[in-house]
Amino acid sequence: MAMTDSIRPLRSALFLPASNPRAIEKARGLDADVVILDLEDAVAPEAKAGARAAAVAAVGEGDFKAPTVVIRTNALDTEWGADDLEAIARSKVNAVLVPKVASVGDVELYHAELAGAAAGMQLWVMIETCRAMAQLQPIADMAACTRLSAMVVGTNDLALELRARPESNRAGLVPYLALAVAAARAAGIAVLDGVCNDFTDLDRFAAECAQGRALGFDGKSLIHPAQIEACNLAFAPSADEVDHAKALIAAFADPLNSGKGAIRLAGRMVERLHLGQAEHLVALHEAIPASRHG
Repeated sequence: MAMTDSIRPLRSALFLPASNPRAIEKARGLDADVVILDLEDAVAPEAKAGARAAAVAAVGEGDFKAPTVVIRTNALDTEWGADDLEAIARSKVNAVLVPKVASVGDVELYHAELAGAAAGMQLWVMIETCRAMAQLQPIADMAACTRLSAMVVGTNDLALELRARPESNRAGLVPYLALAVAAARAAGIAVLDGVCNDFTDLDRFAAECAQGRALGFDGKSLIHPAQIEACNLAFAPSADEVDHAKALIAAFADPLNSGKGAIRLAGRMVERLHLGQAEHLVALHEAIPASRHG
């Protein structure tokens, strides 16, 4: 994964309006892996400038329990986008999330706008248009030459453009979600599933989390703190998965299996190609604080 030198969990990414001081203060103590201070959809036009200043100030003050803090900007083709990028580039935020990226050129433009930012500041992109879906792999591949390190699928905007029906099983979106995961994996970057709008229906949310995990997403973006616990649990390696991964690592480390491409483990054949996956799973498990293992 290209996003950091060491693995950081990205199971739960909570959006909150940067224009709401109480929400920011509450977010400091939440168990989300990622807090996204939003300057875009959640903020009224008249509050944009104030939200920008509040987000930058909040990052400067720090003290977030979340290991990753992100600011989502307005698009560069709006009256606020350039000012957002200029202010954020001078901040200490972990990543900048930019909306409606649809081409390689968009990634290049946002990367250029962050030229003066700290070397470790990452670029995350929202994938939320039909045009972006047609350019998924070229966009993801920009990670090789830019700050790009993660994609977030914007399922609300994408469903609207597709004219997909809002079915509980997200049948109309699944092909596009799978394509986003495949593009991210090919480029070695992180990818997050979109939000579930009905935060009161925890059964539907749990089903979306299970679906996202099955598709291969690293985590899911959220709109309410009530979704955090279930999301963290769904996207964390289970105890059985961790035990199996550790056993696989130990088996291939055994001198008796040196040079073997496939071995028998717990009644099944496993191949050496699974070793990297097992090592990543154990590293992710160890990166999750004990208090968040559910």
